[in-house]
Amino acid sequence: MSTSNGIRKIIHIDMDAFFASIEQRDHPEYRSKPIAVGGIKERGVVAAASYEARKFGVRSAMPTVSALKRCPNLVLVHPRFDVYKKVSMEIMEIFRSYTDLVEPLSLDEAFLDVTCNKKNISSATLIAGNIKSEIYKQTELTASAGVSINKFLAKIASDMDKPDGLFVILPEEAQEFIDQLKIEKFYGVGKATTKKMHSLGIFNGADLKKRSKADLVQHFGKNGDFFYNIARAIDNRPVNPESIRKSYGKERTFDNDISEFEEIREKIEDIAQQLWNGLQKTDFHGKTVVIKIKYADFIQNTRSKTLQDIVDSYQTILSVALELIKREFPLRDKIRLLGITITNADTESEKPEDSQLILDF
Repeated sequence: MSTSNGIRKIIHIDMDAFFASIEQRDHPEYRSKPIAVGGIKERGVVAAASYEARKFGVRSAMPTVSALKRCPNLVLVHPRFDVYKKVSMEIMEIFRSYTDLVEPLSLDEAFLDVTCNKKNISSATLIAGNIKSEIYKQTELTASAGVSINKFLAKIASDMDKPDGLFVILPEEAQEFIDQLKIEKFYGVGKATTKKMHSLGIFNGADLKKRSKADLVQHFGKNGDFFYNIARAIDNRPVNPESIRKSYGKERTFDNDISEFEEIREKIEDIAQQLWNGLQKTDFHGKTVVIKIKYADFIQNTRSKTLQDIVDSYQTILSVALELIKREFPLRDKIRLLGITITNADTESEKPEDSQLILDF
């Protein structure tokens, strides 16, 4: 969908500390206290942290031990994923009352294309505000919204004014916004890519825009095309409500290469916990566990095992991943990266998932 001048109106909605906020809503004794959902066991990982906990540096995917060191008064709460999924369905119904072009990214966030919408509201900003109000009225939860001309900018905008924010990047502001944006703030640019960008003298969008497409492809492979376009505020990816996830995974590149089994086991435990926490935020189900091993010399191996039933627990992921990694011993070299991915989707249970200013944007 696009307007007559080709500009789309895209909203990204991101619920604020979703799991933790639901627990604080349902349990008055948790309100105004630093809480972390998940991570009950000694080797657990935080799935979500309240804003009170974030003030102490507690973040999702952080080991529980580390979280407790930063915040000794942290309240650990067992997750209730059935409740989170129910609330998510309520929120998605609100989205779909405005447009059928809704692309959920997880239980707590989604893209909406409201260029043409069911309520014939011309302003995407007004729609985003209405959605935030309806979510709060129906669930007592706050959401942050980003509004802009494409998915990349809308995603970044939703994180600019958290919590309970509404940030708009107008069409004529898009290029200047990207020029000034620090490269580590670019959605999809992680720590490793940031480090490489900095080594090339790329610190913000303006620096990125100076590089040729060939240069970026040479240094970043297929991502080079994406970086070249996004430096120019170009992102033509549609909001796709029919998108079906084919896999879900987590991986980690280590600061120092590892080779001892106990250290490898510890890393796999953390990755498996993060993967399981993430899976709970999706409707994805799979039967195959895949491990990815990248060695110090950048040679990469994968091993996999397909189960009779869907992967239904952290323990299943961990036991299969450890079984697969043991097949790599003796190691050919030290390991610089490990990853675990769930594939082989259970599709029967899976749900498909230079312009003029528009004054009413």
